[in-house]
Amino acid sequence: MTADVVVIDTDVASRLMRDSLPGELRSRLTDVVMCVTFVTVGELFRGAVHARWGARRVATLTDWLTRMTTIPGEAAVARRWGEITGRALAAGRPLPANDAWIAACCLTHVVPLATLNRRDYDRIEALRLVG
Repeated sequence: MTADVVVIDTDVASRLMRDSLPGELRSRLTDVVMCVTFVTVGELFRGAVHARWGARRVATLTDWLTRMTTIPGEAAVARRWGEITGRALAAGRPLPANDAWIAACCLTHVVPLATLNRRDYDRIEALRLVG
């Protein structure tokens, strides 16, 4: 992937769909190709099911996701996830599993992550953050 590609975290994806992304981050994402990870796809559908979205809203979500490139879970990503979570455990500061998966996708494909939730991601070495 190129430097003009940015992975958007689930919180950013959700706010983009609701048109409530903070202006500064919105402007930083204007001229980039945004993509999501397989984790964000799962989290978005989990949220839709939990909130009991109707067929129309689910169709809108599905359509939105078809226009996004999705980084899949693959062996290289799984290995990176193991390294990230292993280091965090050894340091006595475990990471949320889904955040670690998203970070592993970014690090494996050498793309930055746009997030509004920097707290856990700030601890991941070499992960570039936008937002």
